[in-house]
Amino acid sequence: MQVSDGPLIDARWALPGQIARADSAAYGQPRFRRTPRDWAVDIAFFLFAALLWLASLHINAASTFEVTSQVDNGIGMAAPAIHSSSILLDVVDPVVGALLCLALWWRRRLPVTLAVLAVLAGTFSITSSGAALVIVFTLAVHRPWPISVPLGLLNVPASLVYGRLRPDDSTSFLGSLIFGTLMLLAILAWGIAVRARRQLVLSLRASADQERREHGLLLQDARRAERELIAREMHDVLAHRISLLSVHAGALEYRTRQGEAGTASALTASEVHLAVAVIRENAHQALEELREVLTVLRSEGGVEDAPLAQPGSSPHVGTAAPQPTIGDLATLVAEARAAGQQIHLEIDAPGLEGTRPQLQRTVYRVVQEGLTNARKHAPSALVNVTLRGEVAAGIDLVITNVVPIDAVESDIPGAGAGLAGLAERVAIEGGTLGHEIRGGAFRLRVRLPWRA
Repeated sequence: MQVSDGPLIDARWALPGQIARADSAAYGQPRFRRTPRDWAVDIAFFLFAALLWLASLHINAASTFEVTSQVDNGIGMAAPAIHSSSILLDVVDPVVGALLCLALWWRRRLPVTLAVLAVLAGTFSITSSGAALVIVFTLAVHRPWPISVPLGLLNVPASLVYGRLRPDDSTSFLGSLIFGTLMLLAILAWGIAVRARRQLVLSLRASADQERREHGLLLQDARRAERELIAREMHDVLAHRISLLSVHAGALEYRTRQGEAGTASALTASEVHLAVAVIRENAHQALEELREVLTVLRSEGGVEDAPLAQPGSSPHVGTAAPQPTIGDLATLVAEARAAGQQIHLEIDAPGLEGTRPQLQRTVYRVVQEGLTNARKHAPSALVNVTLRGEVAAGIDLVITNVVPIDAVESDIPGAGAGLAGLAERVAIEGGTLGHEIRGGAFRLRVRLPWRA
């Protein structure tokens, strides 16, 4: 299944700005403060507050006209009472209500400030009631409920103050108080629900982004581990063959120079043919083993779980060639001896052939790397390989060779990572690897647990 890195939402304009900004930031797109949906909601809320402002202004005007008509009925005039105590409130009320309606355009940026102003205005202004309802809803959406609920319910005592300043005998004060309180609670509950839903969406978005980042890190780690695995396998396989090639080619070069200098008999055609055949055979083996390593690494499940080639089947088609085992140590030593290396091999580990293939391959690679290092740094020294093991004590592999006094840097190039790769391979099997030079001899020791 192909997963797209592009946005999955094709109508971002229909999202709230809070969610749309998070979605835009996740995909590196330009950020914006308001989406078309936000503009539509803001216009609708402003018109709602403005209509309530006009309705409240009309009710105030009718109430004032009715009161002044009763006072001045004796002289047949309908004029406001200049010395009435409500004149100041009648002038300030619509101005405050209009300003609060205009302030709704900043309701998302200053919800707490506007909520406090709405409570103060609610003590004397009826025209600000529509804007106050919108501000309470905005407060519940953009602030946590421990802040929004207490601050929103402050409008209830504000209405009590308003009732004292402007008593209205036409309506029941208790009924108006209960109705207003229930309406505030409903608006707060609505806003809290909207906030919870947005937080859920944002948390899912954050979880998805975190999972995407972790998946990317896992892919990087997997690629790094695969590269290290390839490097370790190729080093173990090719270093042995290339060192053999170098030894045979060096011997051929040495004999040729001796023949040219007259210090030794010239090489016969059969000797040259034999030397070239050995070099060709080792080069062929190096390429073949490289192909086998790549086949194993490309097979499903990696090196540890790669299937072995079935008898009679071609190792080139969809299967991995058999990996080296304990039984291949004799062939490895014979090849090294054919290149002129002196090796003493001692194996005392009955039943080791029946252990898990990964363990046998680790033992083989350790011996292979040990012989390669000895061939590079002490080509004429005797190499002692001792392999002992039993179920209870585990496996103990020791490789030693004398370090020549006049030893210099090897002519055979290398990456210098052989022992580091061996340490990683041994650690995977739960073993330990140590190496030291003591008494003029290099000693490589590996301990592995016996795993059947």
